[in-house]
Amino acid sequence: MGVIDFLASVADRIPTVAKPAPRPSLYRRLAWTGIVLILYLVMSNVPLYGIPAQRAGSALDIQRIIFASSAGTLMELGIGPIVTAGLILEVLIGAKLIDMDLSDPEARRKFTAASKTLALLFGVFEASMYALGCRYWSFTGNPLTGCSAGWGERLLVVAQLSFAVYLVILMDEMLQKGWGIGSAISLFILAGVARGVVWSLLGYVPGQVAYGLIPALIRNPSVTLLARPNGFPDLTGFLATLAFIALLVYLQAMRVEIPVTSPRLRGIRSKVPLQFLYVTNIPILLVGILVADLQLFAGLLGNILGRDSGLLRYYSEFVYYITPPRGVIQSLQNPLRTLTFAVSWLVLSVLFGFLWVEIAGLNPRDQAENLVKSGLEIPGIRRNPRLLEGVLAKYIYPLTLLSSLIVGLIAVTADVLGAYGSGTGILLAVGIINQYYTMISYERSLETYPVLRRLLGKEV
Repeated sequence: MGVIDFLASVADRIPTVAKPAPRPSLYRRLAWTGIVLILYLVMSNVPLYGIPAQRAGSALDIQRIIFASSAGTLMELGIGPIVTAGLILEVLIGAKLIDMDLSDPEARRKFTAASKTLALLFGVFEASMYALGCRYWSFTGNPLTGCSAGWGERLLVVAQLSFAVYLVILMDEMLQKGWGIGSAISLFILAGVARGVVWSLLGYVPGQVAYGLIPALIRNPSVTLLARPNGFPDLTGFLATLAFIALLVYLQAMRVEIPVTSPRLRGIRSKVPLQFLYVTNIPILLVGILVADLQLFAGLLGNILGRDSGLLRYYSEFVYYITPPRGVIQSLQNPLRTLTFAVSWLVLSVLFGFLWVEIAGLNPRDQAENLVKSGLEIPGIRRNPRLLEGVLAKYIYPLTLLSSLIVGLIAVTADVLGAYGSGTGILLAVGIINQYYTMISYERSLETYPVLRRLLGKEV
């Protein structure tokens, strides 16, 4: 039995969500999606039982954006274990270290089940490291033995965080199996970005400095808010947010079209559209996951080794120089950090872009095989997969390089200018909103035209 088979067999013994029968209406599915979103927001504000009151984390922390997490609450781990588990399995399969054809429905089922088991294991591991490292309590000397909390309190926190990860998995399964629309992972990321944008505009803590742009403007209208220190939201970031949202909407509508024809339907020509942003927001998402995991590991390492560890200092400094600055002032205060952040993110974006194209079956070889299987051909080119691959490579690889650089530049520039929700968050939010718009339009068409549903083989 292989690793995937073992993990899948474990998942088969874990309670899951059954597919609905019959298929709910669109409005009912939207209602269930809203309920899942409300549950996430509630969990993001329910503090963990047995820990001291936590300080509110920064709304622009990359862990909060990528992992949809909330410090000191049931959503402390957020979707981190789920996306990390899925990413690891996809990389292993894409690198052929695990032999699996994800186009096969049974293989896809095993992959999903294995991801669920691995996500639960990651959740238990991260929760255990938080508890062992005395993350939520004070300690003297060794955090393992000198923690102010007893082992009963620590085990209680581990149980709460692990159960929260399991609930997130169930909510994601619930939406993806037909009770709702889209996936809970995307929904929670969008909610986290939206919360960060609202906090940047309206955030205010009584008795303290006005964090948000509007409260700061009301409190002292005579002060220029073009740039604010300490990473606080400013007018430059607000204008950058609007500009990059408009730019992304425009870029996502651009297509590169390849002319095709069908031998069975002589004289009928069509075009296969390739998105100009061929890799969409995947490269920057993968970069964000990597950096967020590095930040998370730095926290775990600090809890276990102690804050004065030399190894931790070097590691934390490395992570600091590849994490985004917050706004123009922070970017200018440390130009070296800004430069290393920009270069590292652009390089990683390109690497992850090409990696994703190979893993996801978007490379010229797989696309050529899809054209042949669908009975299409490019005019003037014989229906030979190798010849088609050569033609498609002239489109796909330049698009991969260009789109990876573009999304990387947008994310880097938005962070340097202090865009609300972070550059990564804006990229993800715009892409998720576009996906939801497409899915809702599709589902609406199926309900409006039942004949179309039968032609597509959808259940009634």
